[in-house]
Amino acid sequence: MQVLTAGHIYLVDDDASIRSALAGTLERQGFSVTPYASAAEFLQHATPVSPAVILLDMRMPGLSGVECQANLASHGWTTPIIFISGESLPAQIVQAMKQGASDFLLKPFSMQTLLVAVERAIESDRATHALLVRTLAVEKLYAALTPREREVFEAIIEGKTNKQIADSDGSAAATIKLHRSRVLSKMQVESAAELIALTSDIDISALRLRSLDVKHPLAPERHH
Repeated sequence: MQVLTAGHIYLVDDDASIRSALAGTLERQGFSVTPYASAAEFLQHATPVSPAVILLDMRMPGLSGVECQANLASHGWTTPIIFISGESLPAQIVQAMKQGASDFLLKPFSMQTLLVAVERAIESDRATHALLVRTLAVEKLYAALTPREREVFEAIIEGKTNKQIADSDGSAAATIKLHRSRVLSKMQVESAAELIALTSDIDISALRLRSLDVKHPLAPERHH
């Protein structure tokens, strides 16, 4: 995934005048913008980057905004989506929000309203990517642990002491101490507190499953 400092805007709207006006405003604010005249054009040509946000018109000829959103979700594309529309049915808005839309702006909206929504979505995408990067790093380190070390790893992040781990399975405390030392070394941390911080917000059950040679989905590129 390519990384952009200010952020990238995918602008999908069938109205050329709106694309031009929004692109100019957003570029002046430091964002890079790629305009698309239709959802089909966007799906065919866009490449995932981060941090980014998709400004997606709700009602367009051909594929609708909600249908585009569903297509992106089916392919694992998690970039935040802000819907923009001049007229939308309540059912469409509800469906869009249920499918994870970041925000919904009714035309006409102020540039300040748009910028606030865009910056919020960009920060969300930046945080999501940072968590993904950390998860992938932890996953790689976790893969080097032996089955027993993985058990101790999970006990450590649950806050258990060597004695508590030993008491729970009848192991000698000295043996658990050795396993703990190896776990910390392989996970490239100095203490249990560091390990707990490293793995915070990471789904350990999913990590465990992926260690069973389940292929992890590719992450999008980032711009430097």
